[in-house]
Amino acid sequence: MNHVYGPVPSRRLGQSLGIDPVPLKTCNWNCVYCQLGRTVPLTNERREYYSREVILDEVKSSLAAHSSDEIDWITIVGSGEPTLHSGIGSLIRGIKSITDLPLAVITNGALLHFKEVREELSAADAVMPSLDAGTQILYRQINRPHPDIPFKHHLRGLIEFRKAFKGKLWVEVMLVFGLNDDPESLRAINNAVQEIRPDEVHINIPTRPPVESWVQPPDEEGLLRARAILGKNAHIVHPASGSFDLSGFESINEAVISIITRHPMREDELINALKHWTRGDVYKELAQLEDSGQARFIERFGARFWTTALSRFPDGNQRRTTTPDE
Repeated sequence: MNHVYGPVPSRRLGQSLGIDPVPLKTCNWNCVYCQLGRTVPLTNERREYYSREVILDEVKSSLAAHSSDEIDWITIVGSGEPTLHSGIGSLIRGIKSITDLPLAVITNGALLHFKEVREELSAADAVMPSLDAGTQILYRQINRPHPDIPFKHHLRGLIEFRKAFKGKLWVEVMLVFGLNDDPESLRAINNAVQEIRPDEVHINIPTRPPVESWVQPPDEEGLLRARAILGKNAHIVHPASGSFDLSGFESINEAVISIITRHPMREDELINALKHWTRGDVYKELAQLEDSGQARFIERFGARFWTTALSRFPDGNQRRTTTPDE
């Protein structure tokens, strides 16, 4: 399938069936912590990047292939910003018409200052927008947004969406050591949170490969500080545990490309997810994917992560010390 993947373990949603409605890195932000690489170029154009009918057909096929207890949530989460797909409202309503499973949208929230986008997301059961900064200066440093989306637009959109949205609004704060984990930055974020009034604040830390190699997770003191300043509705979200369902693919190649395009994976985690094949065959295929220019690995946090070669990481491809020709 091209647009539906999983179920995959989610930090907050159990086993999640993912829906990807936009091409890789179609985004209006260029976050320093993004696991999918740099956004080149930034885009703020909404259009139907992929047919909503095709996506909905894939959702139907995936639901038919899994029992009801294998999926906890359906999650629209792009390899970019999903609200840039102009048909997201129709897609949400279509999915809700064929299943009783709850549906979440993970978004940066940058387009919620448009009334039509707020209305399109209104049918979701949960919406999880980002709020990594409480000031324009820090917003530009961390999220590096499209110039048409200043912080005041971002904040206004979140406030207006909360007023009408009947589902769960869970604001996500990604903490980066030395950027937004100090008392002043956290108090500014909390001021914004008090205006938005979300149901919960989810404190996240970077655990997958951030695009900028200098990005580091906060220390324990920073996490405790964030929990204290962001209040009783703030929760630290720990890394997800669970299994990645890569069993529906006919080849290792298909399985690897499908998951790492949207979800770069630590090498040992990837090997474990590909347990339907022998470890020798998996390592052989990974080497072939690297040599053919379809995949590569990058090193972050002292570990090796596999990602699609299309992702733009500044110190990107960590090559093997030898090649098949040597």
